[in-house]
Amino acid sequence: MNTAAPIFRDATETDLDALLALIQSAYRGDASRVGWTTEADILDGARTDAESVLKVIKSPDSRLLTAERDGRIVACCHLQHRGEHAYFGMFAVSPTLQGAGLGKLVLAEAERHARDGWKVAEMHMTVISAREDLIAWYERRGYRRTGQMRPFPYGEERFGIPLRDDLEFELLVKPLA
Repeated sequence: MNTAAPIFRDATETDLDALLALIQSAYRGDASRVGWTTEADILDGARTDAESVLKVIKSPDSRLLTAERDGRIVACCHLQHRGEHAYFGMFAVSPTLQGAGLGKLVLAEAERHARDGWKVAEMHMTVISAREDLIAWYERRGYRRTGQMRPFPYGEERFGIPLRDDLEFELLVKPLA
């Protein structure tokens, strides 16, 4: 396994196909079951779409950070500047590389950019509350559960097709100072 440090860069429109494949493979379908971040038992369908990814790439207050190894995108995350805080989302690590520390490196780079580049004091994210293993991973990295919940957008297939009726998002927050 290649454990070399990844090369970080902002995504461009030419990365679209690779990003869509990576994000889908990390969360949905049988390919996602190779890793531990799969949502295949709670959601079906697409994790995102080309329009949503392009919007992030083109937005002046966002960046879609990619991590490359050997010229291949192996991880990504969305960062959005929201005044006093940054929002972290669309986090994907290739399922075959999960559990080897790459996710920690990407998260640390995202936090560094938000803190040093945008001078924000906090990072916010929302996680499906049923994903206890994922929430625990974030808690080990300094994020705290807020108890603030937001309903899952049932009926909006661009977020996926729910396989359960109890899905909701919880806000997690981490101070960056």
